[in-house]
Parts: sequence; structure tokens; C-alpha cells
Amino acid sequence: MGRAIAIANQKGGVGKSTTAINLSSCLGAMGQKVLTIDLDPQGNTTSGLGVEKDAAENTVYELLLGECEVEECLQKLEFEGVSLIPSNVNLAGAEIELIGIEDKEYILQNKISKIRDQFDFIIIDCPPSLNMLTINAMTTANTVLVPIQCEYYALEGLSQLMHTIELVQARLNPDLEMEGVVFTMYDARTNLSLQVVENVKNNLNQTIYKTIIPRNVRLAEAPSHGLPINYYDARSTGAESYQLLAEEVIHRGDEEWQ
Repeated sequence: MGRAIAIANQKGGVGKSTTAINLSSCLGAMGQKVLTIDLDPQGNTTSGLGVEKDAAENTVYELLLGECEVEECLQKLEFEGVSLIPSNVNLAGAEIELIGIEDKEYILQNKISKIRDQFDFIIIDCPPSLNMLTINAMTTANTVLVPIQCEYYALEGLSQLMHTIELVQARLNPDLEMEGVVFTMYDARTNLSLQVVENVKNNLNQTIYKTIIPRNVRLAEAPSHGLPINYYDARSTGAESYQLLAEEVIHRGDEEWQ
């Protein structure tokens, strides 16, 4: 059964989509079969993986509303081992359209359960809010990975996210675990980045990934070309960092990696 990881943080601009794109691609390059699900109406993961989001006939929106089957919205990508369920702005209206639907928290889980055993990893990019889409991601997921930007307000809102995860654990998905925290946009030239990392380590009783994702020009450029970083510039520090993160994710729980 595929291990499903929801990438969540209600703060925008912390690197959720960047992490979804590049973690998926690096896992695929390591021989894993990966399904990436874009649950963000902005569709940045979709376009960052080279898919024209507005041209996609069947997206996660049609899937959630029961207008298509999961096989119909699944796109096999040119990147090794990676398939995508795309998203676009239509998804913004899904919240309202799902009102009154029974067990609406489990729609995604029920749809994905049919194909789950075809993949090693399912990476779900959540929207920057704690809404029904994020809850659907968390009922489908085994774990939640939280990207935290190395900036002054890094911890702000994090307690709210933890509270949501605890509520989902208590009421909807008792098997949900915290995958861990990954630091993004780290700038080695500033004391602030260092202080943020120390502050989070001291205040957060969670698994923190050893790999830290740096601020990297090539990483910022790659989505505009519709390429993951390991295809855009495999020798950049951004690519190396996401390859290391993918290795850590694969070996999560292995004693020798602790």
C-alpha cells in the first residue's frame, strides 16, 4: 500500500508546492512509484510538473464531485516514476459544493483507495488553509509533512495546524502521524535563519528532518519551465537538498538514519 504524505501548512509561501514537486520527482528518480495529488486551487504543483492546468479536462475537482473516476484524471508524466492528479482554479468552489454530501471528509480517501496499491508514495499538496480540502488530505494520508520557512513568523500558526492534526487524529483518522518538519528557504548568510531553526527545535516536540532546503535561484526558476529541480539543474544545491530529503523520507524510521 502506498505511503501517503500530506504536505500541509496554512501559511502560504512556505514551500509546500516546491516540496511536493521536487520530493515527488526525486522519489521517482530513486525508483519509487509516486502519485502526486494537487489539492491546491492555485494549481502550482500541476504547472510546476509541466501540465497545463487550465487545459486539464479531468482534475481533482471532478474527482471529488464524482464527475470522473480516478483513472480518468490520472496523468502519467514524463518524469520517471511520477503520475499526477492535477488541479486548477475550479477547485476553489469545491468547499461549497461539498456541503451536505455525506462523509465529505473521506471523499478523497475513498477514491484513492482503489489505486493506492499501485504506488509506493502518494504526495498530497494541500492548500494554504485548514479547510475541507486539507481535511480530505489528512484522512487520506498516513503522515503530515510540514514545511517551515526560515523567517521571523515561522512558528506563528503552527499551533493551529497541530491542533487540526490532533482533531483529525481524534475524530477522523486515528492512524495519522506527524511525518515531521522540513525547513525551507534557509539562508546561511543570515543569523535569522539559524535562530529560526534553533527556536523551532527548542519549541517543537516533533521529528525534524536533517535536510534543510536552502534559498536557491535555480529552485525558484524551475517551476516556470515546468520542470522539477532534478531535471532543471541536477547539480544545483536545491536538487541535492531534495534528493537528500527523498532519501530521508524513504528511510524514515530506519535506525541507522536517525
